[in-house]
Formats: sequence, C-alpha cells, structure tokens
Amino acid sequence: MTTTQPRLFTVQEYHKMADLGILHPDERVELIEGQIVKMAAKNPPHSAITKRTADILRDLLTGKADIRVQEPIYMSDRSEPDPDIAVVKIDSRDYIDRHPVPDDVFLLVEVADRTLTYDCNKKAALYARASIPEYWVIDIKDEKVIVFRKPESKTYQQKSVQDKQTLLHLTTFPDIYLEVGKIFP
Repeated sequence: MTTTQPRLFTVQEYHKMADLGILHPDERVELIEGQIVKMAAKNPPHSAITKRTADILRDLLTGKADIRVQEPIYMSDRSEPDPDIAVVKIDSRDYIDRHPVPDDVFLLVEVADRTLTYDCNKKAALYARASIPEYWVIDIKDEKVIVFRKPESKTYQQKSVQDKQTLLHLTTFPDIYLEVGKIFP
C-alpha cells in the first residue's frame, strides 16, 4: 500500500502563489506548518471584540509597543499566521522590509467564536514552539480570556482562564493591567 503525504509549502512559495494570483487577495488564508489553512469568516462579535481589544491595548501601550491587527507574523520557513492581534516591538520603519518575527513579539491574541479548540491547541503549540512569551485566546461565547505563558518546546507551561472580573497583567509589561470586563460589551 502506498501512503501519501501532503505537499507542504514554504513561506516563500506561499507568497509566490499570492503574487501569481493562485491565492486571491480576498481569500482569508494563512500558512500553518506548511499547509495553507482557510481562516474562519469573521462575524460581528468577532470583529467588535478584536477592535475593542486592540483599542484597549493601543491605549495601554502607546509608545511602548505596536499593535497589529490581522497582519502576518513570520514564525518559521513553513508558518506565517495572521493572529487577530499582535503586540510587537516598535519598529522605526513599521516593518516595511519584513514581517515581525517571534523575537519581535510580546503577545499574540486570537479571538475565538468558532475556533476555540483550534486556537487553544494547534495555534498554542505553534506559538509555544516559536517561543512567543504570552498568548491569549479570547473566548467570545463564555466571555473569558485563556492565557498561555512560559513557552517550552511544543507547549506552554502555564495556562489560566480569566473571567470578566480579572485585572490581567502582561508578562512583558508587568506594570500594565487590562480589565478583562472591558473586552466584552
């Protein structure tokens, strides 16, 4: 019996497919571990909570970090996800020459309405492998934030669930607190 293996793509090949029109500009896809993955459609609560969270983080971190919304992060030669929110180092050229890489990232955030399991498992493993220091999954349905910290190998050593009453501090900015309740309308 012959076994088949999926054809995995590099970031360079992925970009070439976009340049050649194989991937349409309106397609919502990202490259995860060599596979082109279709992203879930954004419904109004997803869009609203992404915007609210990005605005809160922008207010809290002005002059300390750049907030990117649904923009690529170059994780490796085979992964370039588009997290809902990325808190990254300020780059004087606004990353015009390259996408941020893991060493530039303070925090990644995914907003989950239909993708909670995927975000808490596949994405968490990808981000832990890249040593992203902190990763949040905002669970729209249960109005909670799942916080992943202390990456080691393929997993985060620390996982906690924060409710609307929590004051959540950022690992890389310990003097900055976000009121979880402000994320949810």
